[in-house]
Amino acid sequence: MVGYKFMGKAHSHAYKDVGMFFEPTADVVMKAICGRDENGVKEAAEKFGWESYETDWRKMIAREDIDFVDINAPSDAHKEIALAAIAAGKHVFCEKPLALNLADGREMLAAAEKAGVKHAVCFNYRFLPAVQLAKQIIDEGRLGEIHHYRATYLQDWLVDPNTPLAWRLKKEVAGSGAHGDINAHSIDLARFLIGEFDRVVGHSRTFVKERPVLTGSSGLSGTGSATEKGEVTVDDATGFLADFKNGAMGMFVASRFAAGRKNHNTFEIHGSKGSIRWDLEKLNELEVYFREDEPNLAGFRRILATEPTHKYAGNWWPTGHIIGYEHAFVHIVYEFVQHMTTNSPFAPTFLDGVKCQEVLEAVDLSIERGAWVSVDEV
Repeated sequence: MVGYKFMGKAHSHAYKDVGMFFEPTADVVMKAICGRDENGVKEAAEKFGWESYETDWRKMIAREDIDFVDINAPSDAHKEIALAAIAAGKHVFCEKPLALNLADGREMLAAAEKAGVKHAVCFNYRFLPAVQLAKQIIDEGRLGEIHHYRATYLQDWLVDPNTPLAWRLKKEVAGSGAHGDINAHSIDLARFLIGEFDRVVGHSRTFVKERPVLTGSSGLSGTGSATEKGEVTVDDATGFLADFKNGAMGMFVASRFAAGRKNHNTFEIHGSKGSIRWDLEKLNELEVYFREDEPNLAGFRRILATEPTHKYAGNWWPTGHIIGYEHAFVHIVYEFVQHMTTNSPFAPTFLDGVKCQEVLEAVDLSIERGAWVSVDEV
């Protein structure tokens, strides 16, 4: 695994727990973790349960005892590491967004397909039981024709103008700000649940133009210089409207400036026969409304997706006991291990990463032009 901070911890937890709660067709052996800071990566290896550590990802990829590579380093490193791993015949599991830009993502996809290696993008929210239930309800036609898809992904960790200039605020490292970081999740969930995008039109803002230069970091937090500032080169918030190929209309807002919202990832879907609503901050719950209900009983109902009848839920705790954010990573790791060892169906792959990147860049192009843009144009 390349990377050992926020996502490194989340992914490590998944590899440690997948064999305890599921029965994958192969053992997951945590061979090596890689990072540039030897003291930091050594500490992470010991704490997270890795057998060894490396400070050079090229050396790690060359090791014969490694079958697949997990990339959760900053976005600007994804392409180079993935292409090297693919060339070495390793399967690849990559954090989102897949690449800095669409061209790089397409190159990564083409390389993986040519080499015949397995590949995945970590759109982990697909794998929560309540989201899986939403997918089942839609696929069964119980919402009828889909009319509206509304998504918000709101955070507030950048509201303070003294929050340091982390790598997520630099375009050359992150690719984009709230748009690529959290709108990417909203776009993938929309594609997963209701289908492909047709055209988009967007707008964005950068509310704080300069921030203290970073002097130390851990995950999303850090310390900044008291005297030196640097330029913020990404968006703080991006919203866009969308038309889907199936005729549905969509509205999306991603912001890291929504005071009071910590990780408010939601979708609400309205169809001719009913509606569903989901909120990551209540991730075990799905709100459902069906128009066919008796008038005196009609209304949104809350379904707690912890019963064994809900996908993945039966592998965890007794009925009614909730699971958390980290469990989505266990589920995607389980599915990818099955895919690598038995060739079972799997998504999201690099193709899904590219499809997401197409929408992201179509929105950027629409902002530049001040007009609707077809996703097929990019």
